[in-house]
Amino acid sequence: MVRHEGIFGAARHSWQFFVAQSFSSLTRRIVFLNITGLLALVVGILFLSQFRAGLIDARVQSLLVQGEIIAAAVAGAATVETDAITVDPNKLLELQAGESYGPPDDYFYGYEFSINPERVAPVLRRLVSPTNTRGRIYDRDGSLTLDSRNLDIRGDVLRFDLPPPTAERPGIVERTFIAIRTWLSRGDLPRYQELGPGNGKGYPEVRSALAGQKSSAVRIDDRGRVIVSVAVPVQRSRAVRGALLLQTQGSDIDRTVEAERLAILKVFGIAAGVMVILSVLLASTIAGPVRRLADGAERVRRRIKSRVEIPDFTRRRDEIGHLSGTLRDMTNALYSRIEAIESFAADVAHELKNPLTSLRSAVETLPLAKTEDSRKRLLAVIEHDVRRLDRLISDIADASRLDAELQRQETAPTDLNRLLSTVVTVANEVKRDDGVKVSLAFEAGSPRAFVVPGHDSRLGQVVNNLIDNARSFSPAGGSVRVTCRRLKNEVEIVIDDDGPGIRPDAIEKIFERFYTDRPQERFGQNSGLGLSISKQIVEAHDGRLWAENRVAPRPDGDEAPQAEAQVLGARFVVRLPAC
Repeated sequence: MVRHEGIFGAARHSWQFFVAQSFSSLTRRIVFLNITGLLALVVGILFLSQFRAGLIDARVQSLLVQGEIIAAAVAGAATVETDAITVDPNKLLELQAGESYGPPDDYFYGYEFSINPERVAPVLRRLVSPTNTRGRIYDRDGSLTLDSRNLDIRGDVLRFDLPPPTAERPGIVERTFIAIRTWLSRGDLPRYQELGPGNGKGYPEVRSALAGQKSSAVRIDDRGRVIVSVAVPVQRSRAVRGALLLQTQGSDIDRTVEAERLAILKVFGIAAGVMVILSVLLASTIAGPVRRLADGAERVRRRIKSRVEIPDFTRRRDEIGHLSGTLRDMTNALYSRIEAIESFAADVAHELKNPLTSLRSAVETLPLAKTEDSRKRLLAVIEHDVRRLDRLISDIADASRLDAELQRQETAPTDLNRLLSTVVTVANEVKRDDGVKVSLAFEAGSPRAFVVPGHDSRLGQVVNNLIDNARSFSPAGGSVRVTCRRLKNEVEIVIDDDGPGIRPDAIEKIFERFYTDRPQERFGQNSGLGLSISKQIVEAHDGRLWAENRVAPRPDGDEAPQAEAQVLGARFVVRLPAC
């Protein structure tokens, strides 16, 4: 009982799996295309098979040999008409001395023998019956003398088997089968028609046999069966007294062909079953993972949870694994973008709240000011907060549209030699009270070596931000040094200044949004977005941006640790992939 339940359970689970897979459009398409290709191959084999043509040719040759043997036996069984010679008395009176009179030399060739049905019928019956063929003998006029089907003799009442009047017509299944068999077997074969007893010459092969030439023909009857006909002259020496017509009966050729086609159909059934199973298994390795990926994408769209993981198929070394990895990367990028936007919105709200609070306090206090100096100080605070808001809004707008611009614009080869030269030249032309100069140097490479893929305007913005940042920390009369060098597969840009450097605990924080560490400046003079935007642009170009301190070297020439050595200034390093 347990065994039966196990078998039935396995069968039920297999059926449920097949039904579940059959609802997949991809599964149905794979199965349909595979079965269609196999079906087209089988139909082509059934319709264009050379096996049938070979059988027909072999049957024709066999009937020709059989017909020659039977025709020779029929001619041997015929009787010579010795009493049929006549003499003309008038010819005898006209003879001269020494002349004789008799039939011509070729007389006996035309009237040497005659076919006696009584003597030929047993011979025809014994030779034709075992071969399952139909034999008919026609005289020189094309009239039927003998027919192996009923062995009728000329002059007797002919007997033909007619269907009973109550016979039913073939059913639709049989008619369909006949139509299919006729379509498969017809080709260019002519239709076979049964002619009357006196119309033997209506068969082209019989006419050829009566003319002394053996001939054959292949036709198809109304039931789609192939009929092979062979006609052989019945003659002794050169005298032709009739023709022997042999025809295949029933459907011996068709049975052989149908047996072959049945074997092909059996192979097709087995192959189709195997192909369906393999197609379903193949589709399950495709449709199942694709359905899971689609469900994961739907959950991400609905965001049922705070963070939804896409199924991981990256271990598969195929397109499904590649699709899974791509969707996972895309989802992670979307989540990171969403989190960044949320964090950015929170930071913006916080940064805007401070100047707004200060501005509100100044505006509320202004009517209460009693002296002119108090009003001027409040107005200065209001002006400072308005400028701060304007600067914050401008930087926030620039940062918010940065990602969209980088995604929409196509990268192009950017010549850093020309870009840096232009930025440095503009920076030196801008007059500043501190007198800080900017210098530019290129190392380890020709001008063509400093080409990177990217957006020249945004890369120029990065360099300009870093130069302004370095100049803001440099002492009066100092210098900012910009160095560009070619590494193996990268281009490095280094900006050095002579300022106080960066506090060790602030080296990573300086790239955070709205972070600023300028004790010497008045609060609110800087939005704290410049370095954050610069890092964002560099990373969008698949590059890196970091900061470090320049330290004084040891007496032996090596640089000391930053915690122990004297800080000489700050250094910002940008590395970009080269073309």
